[in-house]
Amino acid sequence: MKIFGARPEPLPAAARRAPAKGGAAGKARGSGATRGADSTDFLGLTEADLTPQVQAAMGTLLSEIDELRAEIGRLKARLAEAEGLADRDALTPVLNRRAFVRELSRIQTFIQRYGADASLVYFDLDGLKAVNDRFGHAAGDAALKAVAERLAADVRESDIVGRLGGDEFAVILVQAEPAAAETKAQALAAAVHRAPVAFDGGEAQPRLTFGVSRIDPAADPEALLAAADAAMYARKRGRR
Repeated sequence: MKIFGARPEPLPAAARRAPAKGGAAGKARGSGATRGADSTDFLGLTEADLTPQVQAAMGTLLSEIDELRAEIGRLKARLAEAEGLADRDALTPVLNRRAFVRELSRIQTFIQRYGADASLVYFDLDGLKAVNDRFGHAAGDAALKAVAERLAADVRESDIVGRLGGDEFAVILVQAEPAAAETKAQALAAAVHRAPVAFDGGEAQPRLTFGVSRIDPAADPEALLAAADAAMYARKRGRR
C-alpha cells in the first residue's frame, strides 16, 4: 500500500546510516540500503517501519480528509447557488433591484478608476395594467418574462439587465456614451415590440418607453436611476 501525504525533510543521510542499538538487526533496520523497493517515505518512515494498525489509521485519516475537501466543495457550490437566487428577480430571469443597484455601484467604481463611459437605460412596459385587467395577472406575468428574456438576449455579456419592480426594467450599457446608448435602446425596444406575447386567452404586443442617462461615477446610484426614469417619462409625455 502506498501512503500519500505531506513529507517533511527526511533524516540526514549520516543519521540514517548510523547503526541502531541492537546489533545486526538494528543495522538492517537503520540502513537505507536495506529498505525494500516497494516502501514509501512518510514522516521519515517507510511502510516497513509502520505497524498494520498505524497504516490502517493513516489510510482512514487521509480518506476522511478527501471527504472533507469534497464536502467543502459542495458547500461552496450551494452557497454560490443561493447567492445567485438572492440576486435574481422573483419572476423574471434578470437581476432584482437590490442586485442591480449593487452592480451599478460597481460600474461607477470602474468608470472612476479607468475613465470609461457607461450609460443607464430605464425602460417602462407600456399598457401592462390593461393586459392585467383584460386577461388577468398571469398574462401580465407572461409579458414581463418575455420582455426580460428579450432584453437579456440582445445585450453583450458585459451589459447588465435588471427588473426594478412592477413594469420597470433597466440596462447598464458599459463602454457606451449616451448617443450610442440611445441607438442601442431603440434597437432593444424594437426587438421587444417585434413579436407578440402569447398566453391563455389571447396575446399582447409589448411596447417599451425608455430614457437614457450617462452614469456619473460620483452620483448616488438611486439618483442615477431617478435621472434615467425622468428621461423616460419626458419621452412618454412627448409621445402623447
